[in-house]
Amino acid sequence: MPDLRFLLKVSRPRFWIYIFGPYLIGLVAAVADKRELLDWRVFAFGLFFTLPANLLVYGINDIFDYETDKLNPKKEGYEALVIPERRRGLIIATAITSLPFLVIVGTLGIQPIIAFASFLFYSVFYSAPPIRAKTKPFLDSIFNVLYIMPGIFAFAMITGEQPPNAVFIAGGLWTAAMHAYSAIPDIDADREAGLSTIATVLGSTGTHLFCLAAYIGSAVLAFQYFGTSAIWMGLVYVGIILFSMISKDKDSVFRVYRRFPIVNALVGLAIFWYIAIPKFLNW
Repeated sequence: MPDLRFLLKVSRPRFWIYIFGPYLIGLVAAVADKRELLDWRVFAFGLFFTLPANLLVYGINDIFDYETDKLNPKKEGYEALVIPERRRGLIIATAITSLPFLVIVGTLGIQPIIAFASFLFYSVFYSAPPIRAKTKPFLDSIFNVLYIMPGIFAFAMITGEQPPNAVFIAGGLWTAAMHAYSAIPDIDADREAGLSTIATVLGSTGTHLFCLAAYIGSAVLAFQYFGTSAIWMGLVYVGIILFSMISKDKDSVFRVYRRFPIVNALVGLAIFWYIAIPKFLNW
């Protein structure tokens, strides 16, 4: 099995908030009584959506992306390059850290099981054949709905129901934009490797415009739940995309890309407290 430092690097700790954050937001949106948070499964799946889930998402990605990754300078120091000799150990580590939670999810109702299965489906087949969605432009961005599935799962685990469709669509637009933007720094490497993505098809300018439309659409749909706060949060992303768009320097785009986790974490934190504070005051 690979060493822990390697596994941590593959799991991209700076991106853990993308999966763990939606889980927390889904929980706080669902609970009507603080005692609901004392269920041991809440803590168990909180653990899953840290190292195990991220190792699943990014480990599978790196296993099937070697031919592209070896051409990508982003993998030199900033991310891990999973060479063929490391694949077996990574697969074993991913299985060991994920399988126990497949047993635990069986103790839940049908709606959380569906949400959890959807998270696994999108996570695996974004990178793995036969679908390998990341090689199919636009489907690659759609499959990034995987990042809101922890929140859908948490909501279903507590309530036994799915959240409103508008919430799902707004989250899907947000994750599609997040993915599309992250593909911009990879355009040259992906084209050299013969990999088609939304960014290689639309180009840098077209992908920036796609991100703008998706973020605006997400903010509009979220308005009914967050009011003007949704608009302000949407403007943050619009400003970032516009700044990136007018920059002709590829290094500048990559620098913006590297700061996205901080922006997303702050916006996620704002959403969490927007939902949580009224509930906490009534408990």
